[in-house]
Amino acid sequence: MTQPIEVAAFDVDGTLTVRDCVRPFLLRVGGWRGLTTAVVRRPTTSLKAAARRDRDAFKELLVGGVLRGRKVSQVEQLGEQFAEHVARGWLRPDTVSRLRWHQRMGHRIVLVSASLGPYLRPLGRTLGVDGVLCAEPLRAGDEFADGLDGRNCRAAEKVRRLDEWLAECELDDATVWAYGDSAGDRELLARADHPLLVRGTVVSAVPAGYRA
Repeated sequence: MTQPIEVAAFDVDGTLTVRDCVRPFLLRVGGWRGLTTAVVRRPTTSLKAAARRDRDAFKELLVGGVLRGRKVSQVEQLGEQFAEHVARGWLRPDTVSRLRWHQRMGHRIVLVSASLGPYLRPLGRTLGVDGVLCAEPLRAGDEFADGLDGRNCRAAEKVRRLDEWLAECELDDATVWAYGDSAGDRELLARADHPLLVRGTVVSAVPAGYRA
């Protein structure tokens, strides 16, 4: 009998980590001056995004403002270092233990996150996951341009990206587990066969009713 295929999709910030990672990374790249400049360079757009509480637009302003004109290789080197920092001190032991259980069971693991590719890809390699779906800064040759390449990977975009990845991997019929901690994960959790909101909880290493 063919073993059923199972996929575990994990949000990152607040789910696999104890805190947000986007702003600390941008601070590492550009410092407070870089973040401030990113906001004030387009004051009208910044004010409109703040008034609408448009997190996606505000994030695009910050990412573009800090990274534009910087060499991709230099930022990715900083991303490698930042990923090591996250792996050393910012991972949640409980959800990482659940991720390891999925790996022992032979499930495919994919990160589906609004975190940024330059550090999330190396973190994904450290965790040994099968795929990384995330927010990608826009590139122009060997430098970063202004903004994000496509939509921010949150809310409904998480589901779209996950379904696209499942199709590419020929995993359309897989049973999906999903883990998230915020309103930005609501659609992802609704998509899953086994959803778990991890905010304010301690996640058991092994799900109830399953073997270790």
